[in-house]
Amino acid sequence: MSSFLARRIAVALLLLLGVSVIGFSILNLAPGGPLSMLAATGDLSQEDLKRLGTQMGLDDPLPVQYLRWLGHLLEGDWGRSYRDHLPVLEIIASRLGATFLLMLTSTGIAVVLGTWIGVMSGVRRGGRFDTATSVLFVTLVSIPTFWLGLVAIYLFSVKLGWLPPGNRETPGDGSFVDLLSHLLMPALVLAMVHVAVWSRYMRASVIDAFSQDYIRTARAKGLSQAQVLWRHVLPNSLLPMISIAGMHIPAQLGGALVTETVFTWPGMGRLFMDSLNYRDYPVVLGVLMLTAVLTLLGSLLADLGYAIADPRVRPN
Repeated sequence: MSSFLARRIAVALLLLLGVSVIGFSILNLAPGGPLSMLAATGDLSQEDLKRLGTQMGLDDPLPVQYLRWLGHLLEGDWGRSYRDHLPVLEIIASRLGATFLLMLTSTGIAVVLGTWIGVMSGVRRGGRFDTATSVLFVTLVSIPTFWLGLVAIYLFSVKLGWLPPGNRETPGDGSFVDLLSHLLMPALVLAMVHVAVWSRYMRASVIDAFSQDYIRTARAKGLSQAQVLWRHVLPNSLLPMISIAGMHIPAQLGGALVTETVFTWPGMGRLFMDSLNYRDYPVVLGVLMLTAVLTLLGSLLADLGYAIADPRVRPN
């Protein structure tokens, strides 16, 4: 197990290095740049812009800029925002809680609802419920998240007036009920695609479990359908879902990028888009690196959890 962990950590570090190189290169080679937003205002002369670029180290070759940024990153200095002049870590920390709240809520909805639908579809394979949910979820997966969010805002906010269209809270309120009303719609929109994916995997896992020899043995012993389902099918069906949970983290982070922008939810996704539009590259790189770390950590924890839960796949 220790050698397995060492290999996975080594691979994770190499992947993080690759993400940093690719992300830094794409941002700094893209048209425009950090000074383009300042130049557009017309408040600074060309001499002022040139002097500012020299102070920021933008005149140095790209490899030199990257190594300087990487050295500061390894020392715990993630840089300062070009826009707010605040430490990048401080800015990200102020938005992290909102993103985690949205992700945890949508994950809870996706796991509970997706597991129930997957089990029901697997038990009643080929029935009306299975067919209806299959058609519905193929449709949901095909719909872009931003369009689904806009439709939800139009229906539940504009037409029905049941839920607020965006933001995290009503100014001057801040109650739990107010937070819940703002959280419900973006969490449901973010969860819908994951419910579709989770339920399909769960359905396949349940169908596979029902085809195993131990299920036939359990039925031969006189166990009822409910006993077979709860004692044998569900525990064995949930094991493969641990690996799917590791894939769920990057999908959630990617979905949060769009969902937070549509619903103006003050999390990391909206911070990333705002910083990208403003060419605030230190913040963009900070969010990118943190996302990569969370993705790799989630994958590692999923592999470890699967190995602990199922000794048959445990590495020597």
